[in-house]
Amino acid sequence: MATAKSKPATSSTPAPSSASVYRSEHQRDVINRLKRIEGQVRGLIDMVEKGRPCEDVAQQMSAARKAMDKAFYRMMACSVMEAVSVSESEDVTMREVERSTRILEKYA
Repeated sequence: MATAKSKPATSSTPAPSSASVYRSEHQRDVINRLKRIEGQVRGLIDMVEKGRPCEDVAQQMSAARKAMDKAFYRMMACSVMEAVSVSESEDVTMREVERSTRILEKYA
């Protein structure tokens, strides 16, 4: 019995651009940071429920707040880098950098 040769499977989706790979990597980084912060906040709840000293709780709150700030700045840096890497013109790049600057001024 003769068998038909099958063609190698080809993907109909184009290969991801370097910008989308970059974005995906940094989204994972930000998500991982947020998951760690989530664990810190759960630990804080446990500390308060167990009546831990105020200074201990304050120290952990400070650590969680700083971790949140770092996640925010990482997200903003990724936003700027992505805008620059996919920009079609200098004008578009400048608009995107300005947009990111306004976000930083408003929320940082």
